[in-house]
Amino acid sequence: MRTYQETIDWLFTNLPMFQRVGASAMKADLTNITALCEYLGNPQTKFKTVHIAGTNGKGSTSHMLASIFQEAGYKTGLTTSPHLKDFRERIRVNGEMADEEFVIDFVNKHEQKIIDQKASFFEIAIAMAFEYFAQQKVDIAIIETGLGGRLDSTNIILPELSVITNIGLDHTQFLGDTLDKIAFEKAGIIKPNTAVVIGETTAETKTIFEQVAKDRNAKIIFAEEKHFQDLASDLKGSYQIKNKRTVLTAIEQLQKQGWAVSPENITNGLLNVVKNTNLRGRWDILGQHPLIVADTAHNPHGLAEVSKQINEQAYNQLHLVLGFVNDKDVLSILQFFPKKATYYFCQPNVPRKYDIDELYQIIPEDIQDKHFFDSVEKALLAAKNNASVNDMIYIGGSTFVVAEVI
Repeated sequence: MRTYQETIDWLFTNLPMFQRVGASAMKADLTNITALCEYLGNPQTKFKTVHIAGTNGKGSTSHMLASIFQEAGYKTGLTTSPHLKDFRERIRVNGEMADEEFVIDFVNKHEQKIIDQKASFFEIAIAMAFEYFAQQKVDIAIIETGLGGRLDSTNIILPELSVITNIGLDHTQFLGDTLDKIAFEKAGIIKPNTAVVIGETTAETKTIFEQVAKDRNAKIIFAEEKHFQDLASDLKGSYQIKNKRTVLTAIEQLQKQGWAVSPENITNGLLNVVKNTNLRGRWDILGQHPLIVADTAHNPHGLAEVSKQINEQAYNQLHLVLGFVNDKDVLSILQFFPKKATYYFCQPNVPRKYDIDELYQIIPEDIQDKHFFDSVEKALLAAKNNASVNDMIYIGGSTFVVAEVI
């Protein structure tokens, strides 16, 4: 019998994981997840769902929706990715992570099927989430896509509502190199005769969404056309305003479909997202004097929002602790940060890391105050040692950098 840590090590060792190894972990169809779930008795059919896709904001949106449903008294499942510290962050019921014993038992019981199916890490995580939610008899589960939508392993559910937060350029090697191509992939979660809420659009993405919704006889609601009172939330960052609008539009539609959610549930749900769901890594304030903030934004669309937020802060000197994975265009990412900051470049402790020696070769000369470290820990320590009480330290560039700090 394996311990919990041995079980997780087995999953990491035996199953390809996109976050760690990149493209080799990708499965470009739903064959595996369909077979796995049929083998498990199709647990995903035993509870109601809301399906969330988008380039940015889908994690925050998922957690806000889950928090509101919890406040409304519904037993609420939530599956998101990636995890920061513990695999079980991917599988929560009412904010509580799945039991370690469940994970151990699932892997022990189904090990041969997992091997025979040549399943990916994400496919097993999703199958496991579906099984846990069925066992726990949740009333509703908020299901966040991993990457894309049309061919994402989560896309075997028939949800109450689909939500697409926005479209930006990310994972272009899988989803396409233009906004309309990416929109088409994300629009793959739109189901026949099932309403879809779209958070933000551009001219080219709106056309795609409207066409797919029309083809599937799906009611389409554009959140950006709605006006709501701006409700307070414990999720910090001015960029959450757009996510809140998407969430409020989604809740409005779900209320029309018979879900009992009161204004008080919505207010308390938004105020207590972190408490209810334990979300981390979104404009996550880790310290004051100096202000220390970590954020998992790692693509142009998300970094543009982070850049705006940094510009709104008052500080004497900005210290940037940044590390990356090796399939990111680092130079385009650096465009979002001010040149006059002090930079502490580092490498996260994952196989997919952008090696610090290679990073050293490409950092442009117009970033003059720059330092290089072979670990996140050393980079953050140097930033803390250099920072004065009125300075700001920002930690990001990759989810893995934030995970190590948290």
